[in-house]
Amino acid sequence: MNRPFGCTRVASGRANVFRGRSDQPPRFDSGESMSATTHSDMLNEIKEVNLSYLLLAQRLLREDKPTGMFRMGISEQSAEVLANLTFAQTVRLAASNQLLCRFRFDDHAILSALADKGKTALTHSAIIMAGQDVEQIG
Repeated sequence: MNRPFGCTRVASGRANVFRGRSDQPPRFDSGESMSATTHSDMLNEIKEVNLSYLLLAQRLLREDKPTGMFRMGISEQSAEVLANLTFAQTVRLAASNQLLCRFRFDDHAILSALADKGKTALTHSAIIMAGQDVEQIG
């Protein structure tokens, strides 16, 4: 399905439309206050992302724990907790209004390598990420 440039489809089936013409990049006005509906929609989308992330994390860990830990950049202790959550606990945890997943590509070298679509760039970024320390929450 073709959509105008300023329209993206989200997992829940709704479409998010940004201000601006379809031939220009989306424009985000940071000076405007967010309406209650928009804020509520954003919180719902955060909860959906959280649930999707947790379910994927559990699947990765249950199928191949070392690979799952590596791909998510988490410690064995965190992996144990995530893998052993009940569905009810997973849903409660996903209901947070904060994103549970972390953007791992905060290093300029990794972002640049991923933006360069060459095969060697992807390999280089994988090597850099493999050398990163496991994140500890505490």
